[in-house]
Amino acid sequence: MTGTNPNNAEMLALAALAATLTDARRAERFLSLTGLSPDGIRLRLTDRSLLAACIGFLEGHEPDLMAVAEDIGATPEALVRAKADLE
Repeated sequence: MTGTNPNNAEMLALAALAATLTDARRAERFLSLTGLSPDGIRLRLTDRSLLAACIGFLEGHEPDLMAVAEDIGATPEALVRAKADLE
């Protein structure tokens, strides 16, 4: 366990997902790479694996990880810890 409260991990990941999907470029890349649809995401909002995958997507492109972390008022490290807790 990394020390992040599981509820906080979910909240951080949900915020990161929202920030990802509200940026057109990031949203397009996320949907394209994951094969998910907006409806599919809505159906799985409480799915911890989806939330972890969103942060994993951000980790794959550091500028996006940094931008989303700033957008949601978190550190990139907190997002990475949240991902570990969600997995």
